[in-house]
Amino acid sequence: MKVAILGYGTVGSAVVETLLKNQDLIKARCDEEIIPVIALARSPKKNALIPVVCDIDEILEREDIDVFVELMGGIDLPFELISKILKRKKAVITANKALLAYHRDELEKLAQDTAFGYEASVAGGIPIIKILKEGLSANNIFSIKGILNGTSNYILSKMAEDNAKFQEVLKKAQELGYAEADPTFDIEGYDAAHKLLILANIAYGLRVKPEDILIEGISRVSDEDIYFAKEFEYTIKHLGIAKIKDEKIELRVHPAMLDKDKMLAKVDGVMNAISVYGDILGESLYYGAGAGGKATASAVIADLIDIARKEKNSAIFGYLNDTSYKLLDKDEIYTRYYLRLKVLDKIGVLSKITQLMSEHQISIDTFLQKSKKEKEDCSTLFFITHQTYEKNIQILIQKLKEQEFIKSDIFMMRIED
Repeated sequence: MKVAILGYGTVGSAVVETLLKNQDLIKARCDEEIIPVIALARSPKKNALIPVVCDIDEILEREDIDVFVELMGGIDLPFELISKILKRKKAVITANKALLAYHRDELEKLAQDTAFGYEASVAGGIPIIKILKEGLSANNIFSIKGILNGTSNYILSKMAEDNAKFQEVLKKAQELGYAEADPTFDIEGYDAAHKLLILANIAYGLRVKPEDILIEGISRVSDEDIYFAKEFEYTIKHLGIAKIKDEKIELRVHPAMLDKDKMLAKVDGVMNAISVYGDILGESLYYGAGAGGKATASAVIADLIDIARKEKNSAIFGYLNDTSYKLLDKDEIYTRYYLRLKVLDKIGVLSKITQLMSEHQISIDTFLQKSKKEKEDCSTLFFITHQTYEKNIQILIQKLKEQEFIKSDIFMMRIED
């Protein structure tokens, strides 16, 4: 089986290296040689293990290629190229979660019975897509909760471990190569959101775009929030959450406080982890490297082996093509909330805050006031509410912003029980 690699960067070169290094093992497992024969790159590559070209047509025009592996990144160009390839009934593998977040429907229609693999698009080396499609196929999936971005997890882990500020840890993550020079895609939640949509499509047949769901990043999490979390035995993690509520699917990506004894709360550093709760199995946790050349190459090659075995892919994405599930409106999210407020330290402020909460059906579960520094005229207040609706908390925040005693941006975080 001859393979073309579209994108000879960190992942592409790792795919080629692994195929060549472990070719005897791979052949033994699928009874066929899988041979990388050509790769595409933006510029010539020194010491490449296979021929590398810069002209995509030079690859697309070859009739001897059996599988095209897309590792380019981006959305529009990969979609155009993959569409052309699928129309020719040639197999495709992609690691491109942004592409799948926006073009799942079109690609499924184009692929039909043509092999289309995308295990590497979510959580790197964790075979979560195969687990959902095959290992847990007898289960109704009640919920999926995951740490889906290693950069965000590293930053939050180090903030807690070193009592450090966000910008300090972000800089360190960039120095170590865990964060890009422009880290927006990771730290603002878009990367995790794309992955969550792919998983929700498989589990629930839900076909929505990133713009349809709640997405928040970690850039506003402060050392004060870490302090509060530790005081009350919580851990802050950036989560992608999909779960059934009232016959609708709740989808959201945001930082959340977790009880420190929960399994996901113990996942630190750049690792990923995904908790899946099914009606037959109950909860199961899948843990591993979520990014990097070798982890992603492992998932790509697993798809190549499946194609070599000629295993039929009965449904590329969801099994529920005519699902009755609808997306839960963001305002209908129902959970507990954490609030951090910086206020003038004067009589009547706390009374006014609690009055506003009461007016919007919000009750207080936990309250803490951080001691102010000498000569400061402001105090920091921390609240955890009982369960309430998202619409209530958002109205409360708007009302609080109108008060003269509020002296900085209000920070809100959801609590995942």
